[in-house]
Amino acid sequence: MPTVFSGDSRIRTNIPALNAYNALISTNNDIALRQLRLSTGKRINSAADDVAGYITSKALMSRNESLNSALNAVGEAKNVTAISQDSLDNISQLLTQIKDSVATASSGALGTDEKVALAKSAYRLAEQIQFVVSSTVFGGQQLIGGAFSGTWTVGYNASNNLLTLEIDLRNNDVASTKFNVDGLFNLNALSISNFAGVTGFNLTSLNEISATDLGVFSEANVGYILTSLAEAIGNVSKVASYLGGIENRLTSQNDLLRSQITNYDAAISRIQDTDVATEQLNLAKSQFLQQASLISLAQANQNPQSFLQLFR
Repeated sequence: MPTVFSGDSRIRTNIPALNAYNALISTNNDIALRQLRLSTGKRINSAADDVAGYITSKALMSRNESLNSALNAVGEAKNVTAISQDSLDNISQLLTQIKDSVATASSGALGTDEKVALAKSAYRLAEQIQFVVSSTVFGGQQLIGGAFSGTWTVGYNASNNLLTLEIDLRNNDVASTKFNVDGLFNLNALSISNFAGVTGFNLTSLNEISATDLGVFSEANVGYILTSLAEAIGNVSKVASYLGGIENRLTSQNDLLRSQITNYDAAISRIQDTDVATEQLNLAKSQFLQQASLISLAQANQNPQSFLQLFR
């Protein structure tokens, strides 16, 4: 704060002019500060502007970046569940069509040729199931081939610890007891003896039916294949249900993260951003003081002239 010294009649050091000059420098600095804040839109442009606010805002910004990354991870996890569910729904429909063909073949009114035709048609649907399995890929990984397992970081708790969500299509935890579906949709599903979690069920048997050997379409075996198909459809539905539960959780987490990000943005803005109206008012005040300081400095520089009259 400047202190008033007139200097009396000592003119070698013009104290009033120095005071006016110091006030002008202070005002110019304040104008520069206001203009910087208005041009950047930020109240805190360096740690010197607000030490505590600088630390707090940087911590909030760091957390917000983490939450944005978690939001991206949630989106990718939802992509995996959505792609997998679509494929599982398609496979369920194909299995239902195969089951309908088998049920039709069980009719005693059909001849051998009709049953063979139904079997070949059903096998084409089984080949389509294999195609669906092979083509259900995300990030270079087979999703429903029986070996996929993925983990995503979907958020952070108050201690900044990672929260992870695991999607493992090899296990189903919807029921109270887990059943292993490691071979649920093996990449070689048409040549294995365990399809869709049904032991001893081989879809290639549909292609082995002939006029001389009805195989699984024979009266003795048709009941078994119908039961196996029903069980397979149920297992596919359980995995789809498991994924549906995960997707519901992901949707909830997505909404939570978006809300948290917005709230953190608001907190950062309150601490770091410029109040444009206030800064404009302060700038106008400082500009007025600048003009007043310039006038005062000019007048103070004229004061020593009055003492020249003593020499007349």
